[in-house]
Amino acid sequence: MKSLTTSAHIEPDSRFRVTAFADSAAPFVSLRIGGDLVEIALIAAPGTSGTLRNLAAAALEAADALDALNTNAPEVSA
Repeated sequence: MKSLTTSAHIEPDSRFRVTAFADSAAPFVSLRIGGDLVEIALIAAPGTSGTLRNLAAAALEAADALDALNTNAPEVSA
């Protein structure tokens, strides 16, 4: 990965879009994650499909961890 550090909150209404740019001199795929105020674009060149699969696996692991946190969270009484 090249150098950039950023932080953004994923919200329930976050949008995801994949666009392939196959006809350019240097083909790539853009994975966009966006909301109303912030959009992040990840650019993947040929040879990085395994890295995208690792990203997808990490996202599934994070979702499972979040589900576990919600399941184990103590109830708050009003």
